[in-house]
Amino acid sequence: MPANLTASSHGTNYNFPALIFGVLLIIIIICGNVLVCLSVYTEKALKTTTNYFIVSLAVADLLLAVLVLPLFVYAEFQDGVWSLNMTLCDGLMTMDVMLCTASIFNLCAISIDRFIAVSIPLNYNRKHVDQRQIVLLSATWILALAVASPVMFGINNVPNRDHSECKLEDNNYVVYSSVCSFFVPCPIMLLLYCGMFRGLRNWEEARKAKLRSSMQACRKLQEAAASLQPLSGLPPPLPPVIMKDLTDITLEELEQDPDSPDPVSMLAYPGGSYHEHRNQNQQRKRAKINGRERKAMRVLPVVVGTFLFCWTPFFVVHTMRALCEDCYIPSSVTSIVTWLGYVNSALNPVIYTVFNTEFRKFFRKFLPTLPNCC
Repeated sequence: MPANLTASSHGTNYNFPALIFGVLLIIIIICGNVLVCLSVYTEKALKTTTNYFIVSLAVADLLLAVLVLPLFVYAEFQDGVWSLNMTLCDGLMTMDVMLCTASIFNLCAISIDRFIAVSIPLNYNRKHVDQRQIVLLSATWILALAVASPVMFGINNVPNRDHSECKLEDNNYVVYSSVCSFFVPCPIMLLLYCGMFRGLRNWEEARKAKLRSSMQACRKLQEAAASLQPLSGLPPPLPPVIMKDLTDITLEELEQDPDSPDPVSMLAYPGGSYHEHRNQNQQRKRAKINGRERKAMRVLPVVVGTFLFCWTPFFVVHTMRALCEDCYIPSSVTSIVTWLGYVNSALNPVIYTVFNTEFRKFFRKFLPTLPNCC
């Protein structure tokens, strides 16, 4: 949501650094988020339910860069003076509130979806969007529009309105929109992520226990085979997966090949009979969270943390100005926290590039000069 754009008493002073930075920011946001959308559309490996939510977030960022930032940059270039008509200003305020709210609601929807995937993995379909996920995706945009709708219906049309500045005029609405857009969803989102990672830790411990049990069963079978054939020499070695030191096994190592058989199955179902047993378990294994999905889960907290870092200062300042009209907040502080909030829309594609292997591969197809560290 843009800061108050106030007029200078000494005429308009053009802010060229704001213009240059704003144009570059718009270009970066558009290019980065278009690549995110294209990558999910064209790459089969990226067609997961989590990434559909990420596309929804990217669409919100794209619309912000196309519909909001050009007018905001234009006003900043004129040193905060709003020289356009107030209908356009109200449209700017509406789209800004809606798209900012849609961004955080999309992040909240992602956290809900991930929490369900961890809590009930057998009932979670990671390849196809089901009814629950459609409802989540739709709700993010419908609720965002509902939060912004009072501006659309004229809440900004107050008596003696100053036409040289573009801002949200009703302080009660400022508090209401801030609570709905930020101060309620963020704690919910953080609690869901805490629950998700606690569930992942429990799942990791359960898998380690299962692997230990498999190791013990394999050793018993090995000892039994050795006692029956004492003259045949040493028994065959244990399967490689249980030769690891269990104290060094990580969650990613345990799931490096989610469809690989466990050691007991390798010994209990020799030859083709094992493959029949394996096929019976394919449907159940597909529903479980695999390695790629867990990697996506590691990316999402970074996205959320970046969002909080970028937008928390703005919402704090924005709400403080509405609740304390006599409090003095320098215009430079307001401008900085507003720009910081918009920078978030350019950071999400960078986060995907650095932390997600599949996104990184796709980005390299279009940006072959990316450094190897990315």
